[in-house]
Amino acid sequence: MAVIEIQSEAQFSELTKSDASKLIALYFHTPWAGPCKTMNSVFKTLADSKANDPSILFLSINADDLSEISELFEVSAVPYFILIRNSTILKELSGADPKEFINALNQFSNSPTAVNGGSAPVESNGSSAAPIASANGTTVQEPESEEALEERLKKLTSAAPIMLFMKGSPSSPQCGFSRQMVAILREHQVRFGFFDILKDDTVRQGLKKYSDWPTFPQLYINGEFQGGLDIIKESIEEDDQFFEAALAA
Repeated sequence: MAVIEIQSEAQFSELTKSDASKLIALYFHTPWAGPCKTMNSVFKTLADSKANDPSILFLSINADDLSEISELFEVSAVPYFILIRNSTILKELSGADPKEFINALNQFSNSPTAVNGGSAPVESNGSSAAPIASANGTTVQEPESEEALEERLKKLTSAAPIMLFMKGSPSSPQCGFSRQMVAILREHQVRFGFFDILKDDTVRQGLKKYSDWPTFPQLYINGEFQGGLDIIKESIEEDDQFFEAALAA
């Protein structure tokens, strides 16, 4: 079945209730989040590949335009995926990792999709290093030049108006500091993009030099480094409208 772009809360309620026995894949996105551009294509391709499977329903939701639905599922970061069946949440995934979403879809669907070599594209987590063949026939990654890495970091830090570089994902932080930063952003009802630095050590090490800051999480607003957890806490204590002011600057 093709992707259904949800236009209203009423349409969403009708579809999810009438087709509750189906596996329902919810995809929350926004036009301003760079990672969503990749996942838009992935989600559509997956839906097209399962066009003949009536047991799966693919619903696409603009998290900004349909904030009531976003708040219902406590979605604060995009891209965000939720798999539901019989009004029960089976799996939640945060971030632009096609392989992770495909694996989850395969886990709960009746018609698995190939992860590699199949109909759904799989891309690395933002890496632009080119694959090259080694002498024994295996594939390795060609190291990025400093210029290429700096350009990639520039694009990543500007991928969304507010970008969080953290350990893990908002739904599953892998350190206490990242968990606290996510909690702060959610408390202030801030929509943000994120990047899991544990999945790309080149970004992890490169960002330390790029921002001149040795630890994570790191927060960027409009492409400008704002600080780590302690600095963000201090900035909010000094100005409770810190996020609004930084976005408007």
